[in-house]
Amino acid sequence: MFDARIRPLIDPVLNRQGQLLARMGITANVVTLIGLALGLASAAIIALGQPGLALVPLLLSRLADGLDGAVARATHKTDFGGYLDITSDFLFYGAVPLGFVLMDPVQNGAAGAFLLTSFYFNGASFLGYAILAEKRGMETAERGAKSLYFTGGLLEGAETIGFFVILCLWPTAFAPLAWIFGALCFITATSRLLLARQVFAAPDQTTKET
Repeated sequence: MFDARIRPLIDPVLNRQGQLLARMGITANVVTLIGLALGLASAAIIALGQPGLALVPLLLSRLADGLDGAVARATHKTDFGGYLDITSDFLFYGAVPLGFVLMDPVQNGAAGAFLLTSFYFNGASFLGYAILAEKRGMETAERGAKSLYFTGGLLEGAETIGFFVILCLWPTAFAPLAWIFGALCFITATSRLLLARQVFAAPDQTTKET
């Protein structure tokens, strides 16, 4: 919901830093993998019962997630780079809730399973929409230059990162917050499904039978 509003504010700063990293010879894929390593480290620290300490690598991982695209724009973008980026993002998004479940399986298990299910549904609706949008030649730069077509929704990346930060600061509230956030993810995915029904219901005129 806030991603499109934030991009014009943060992109100029990220682009400058991305150009600097590119001049240093650091590739976008390396930045992506560093971000993933930091994100997984934050999840491991949460699982060990120190969610407050996990905030530092968590936020650094999201900084890297913004910088990899900036480095790519300063050099050259590749399809594999975009693929690696979105795959790493989804692994990170699943690892953090898993960390809270492992930290306290009794209290957080059911809520964590519900949250991860909602992420799975939301992710499928997002990627499925992106595939069909690509097939029909649709483009958007509202959320920055991306390798995939990014659809908006009630919950996007900014809201999810904010949610993770709140969980790290208030870990005892994981269960109720996970139920609420998971429900909102289901609403987001369902709204995207309804949007896809509107946009893609008609036959694809670009596809010809052979």
